[in-house]
Amino acid sequence: MEKRFTLPAVHPAAWSAMMELSKLTTGTSLNPIETELVKIRASQVNGCAFCIDMHTKDARKKGETEQRIYTLNAWRDTGFFSDRERALLALTEEVTLIQGHVKDETFKAAVAHFGEKGTAEIIMAIVIINAWNRIAISTGMQPV
Repeated sequence: MEKRFTLPAVHPAAWSAMMELSKLTTGTSLNPIETELVKIRASQVNGCAFCIDMHTKDARKKGETEQRIYTLNAWRDTGFFSDRERALLALTEEVTLIQGHVKDETFKAAVAHFGEKGTAEIIMAIVIINAWNRIAISTGMQPV
């Protein structure tokens, strides 16, 4: 894909607003690895090479293993992810692929593991990374 334009140069107010919104993903009840799992998995679902590259690097820096990163797109078929992480990943996929809506059992599992506030934090993290994916994909941002 060819880089089309740089959003901060063309629409700095929008970029600034997204950067401000992104601050909501820090200082939550999610641990740093859980936050990166949300970002990586949503980016995989959306096919955002820029964000996959960025967040797999960030996850490694935070202690995530190569094995779990490599198998994240097949998380249901491995024993590498805890029940808590499975609830997180299921919610991430269903919010990202919202056409089918979020199943009641998926939502209840997230609340059981994270509580209402934690689930709200997860939903916002998913919304934010999906917005970034759409910006990166539509403007042709490239991994470095």
